[in-house]
Amino acid sequence: MSPTQALSPKELVEQFLHTIMVPDPVGARAYVAPALRIRFTGGREMRDPTECSAFNKGRYAWVKKRFEQTDVAPGVNAGEAVVYNTGTLYGAWPDGTLFEGNRYVDRYLVRDGLIVQMDVWNDSAEWMLVRAGLAAPWPIVGRDAV
Repeated sequence: MSPTQALSPKELVEQFLHTIMVPDPVGARAYVAPALRIRFTGGREMRDPTECSAFNKGRYAWVKKRFEQTDVAPGVNAGEAVVYNTGTLYGAWPDGTLFEGNRYVDRYLVRDGLIVQMDVWNDSAEWMLVRAGLAAPWPIVGRDAV
């Protein structure tokens, strides 16, 4: 039995997220299956935590997640669970401007103690459109940080 199989699906996902936020994408591999499938905001397909970190490095000077809630539901098959982790992103844009309150939703499929699928959504693209003057500002929590 691997160390990750002793974790609940909630613990597994939260430890994965803490590890990848260090950032330690190589260490985060301990929580994922070799055939991991990742879909990031905008439908970007990835296969390894190192790709997530590389993508974020191009989009942010730095970024972290503030967890608000982690929900677990049984999966369709035995040994599976679906885990939703929601909260807000905070960090700095590439120009160093700080932000916070950027909503995110992550969905994970956990099978036999490993993450096999990860789907990521957040408001960053919308916030970037406003910063670039391509969209009108809207009243949202954290709007002043845009």
